[in-house]
Amino acid sequence: MVMRKRLVVLTGAGISAESGIRTFRDMGGLWEDYDVMEVASIDGWKKNPQLVLEFYNQRRRQLETVHPNIAHKLLAEAEKDFNVYVVTQNVDNLHERAGSSNVLHLHGELTKARPAGCPSKVIDIGYKDINWGDTLDGFQLRPHIVWFGEEVPMLNEAVKLVQTAEIFAVIGTSLNVYPAAGLLDYAPKGCPIYVVDPNEINLWRRDVTVIKEKASVGVPKMLEMIKHA
Repeated sequence: MVMRKRLVVLTGAGISAESGIRTFRDMGGLWEDYDVMEVASIDGWKKNPQLVLEFYNQRRRQLETVHPNIAHKLLAEAEKDFNVYVVTQNVDNLHERAGSSNVLHLHGELTKARPAGCPSKVIDIGYKDINWGDTLDGFQLRPHIVWFGEEVPMLNEAVKLVQTAEIFAVIGTSLNVYPAAGLLDYAPKGCPIYVVDPNEINLWRRDVTVIKEKASVGVPKMLEMIKHA
């Protein structure tokens, strides 16, 4: 019996952009419509929670209308050949909808909510709006999202996963947003590393194979390279 290798994948906005998810960093994206600190920071929440709720309600409504793309699907199918663990910076559920079994969300999940005063009590809300006045245990419900100014509670779990990688891949992320970008440092020495992204990325490790393509083109190329390595 051949032991399947452990493939750990870090994904970012680029993989979901091809499904039609608007991203903060795209031209014409959400950065231009909103000041990010107003809608994606703990200070913004304290200042104007109704605006923050509506911003994420819009994103949740959009998420319901889009579908996983070929890159999401191929990563799910790769579980036939590898033990695949996805660490994603994305708050959408496209990896899960494509069929991936092991997904860790670093920055939270759009389809979940929690009481503002009880961060550990997370509930599924699907694609429903969260309205001002919706409460649980006496606290206003808020999106289950990690905002600027907040700790990343799943970071240690992500580090542990990357440290166990036999193959590590980075797909659709600029590696500019910390602490997620620092996960590259935890890939074991000698572990093959692949980066799939069409943009120039400032890589500080030399032991990296770069596939300068968007995810839908680069992921199939990467998987073929891994299979025949």
